[in-house]
Amino acid sequence: MHSYQITTPRLGLRNWQADDLAAMIRLNQDEAVMRFFPGLTSPEDTHNFIKKMQAQYEQRKYCYFAVDRLDQQAFIGFIGLSDQHYESPYTPAVDIGWRLARSTWNQGFATEGAMACLDYAFTKIGLEKVISVAPEINIPSQRVMEKIGMQKLGRFKHPKLAAYPRIEQCVVYEKRKESSRIE
Repeated sequence: MHSYQITTPRLGLRNWQADDLAAMIRLNQDEAVMRFFPGLTSPEDTHNFIKKMQAQYEQRKYCYFAVDRLDQQAFIGFIGLSDQHYESPYTPAVDIGWRLARSTWNQGFATEGAMACLDYAFTKIGLEKVISVAPEINIPSQRVMEKIGMQKLGRFKHPKLAAYPRIEQCVVYEKRKESSRIE
C-alpha cells in the first residue's frame, strides 16, 4: 500500500518509488503517448526524470506525482506540478502537467487528478498561480486545461522545442488562486 500525497475518488498521487521505473519506461516508449513530444524518452532519461521529481518533492512537497489507479492498485503515469525555468514570457513558474497510459485515456483521469493538484497547489502549497503549456497541436491537453478552469494566456515558441517545428509553437494557460477577500 502506497502513502498518497493527494487522493481523489479514483486516483492516488504520490512521490516516486524505485519500482515505478519499469512502468514509466514503458509509458515513455509508447509512440501514441509521446506523439506531442520530440520523441521517445530513453530509459536513462526516464530514470533521471524520476530522480529529479523525487528531489523536487523533497524540497518543495510537489512534483509531477506518480499516479495509481486505486481500484486496480496500478501505476498509470503522472499528474502534478513542477518548476519551469526555461526562457519565455511566462516563466519562471510552476506548471501543471500529466502523462497517462493510453489505456486510461478518455475516462476523465487527467481532469480529476489535475483538479486535485490545483487545489493542492492553492490550499496546501500556497501558490498564487499555476500555468500549463502544451504544443498548439495537442488539443487533448488543451481540453483538460479548459475543463480544470484554466484561461488561455497566449502562444509562444518553446525554446526547448526549437529543433522540432511540428511542436515548437505552444500555448500557455493559467489558473490563479481564487481571491477570498471581500472588496
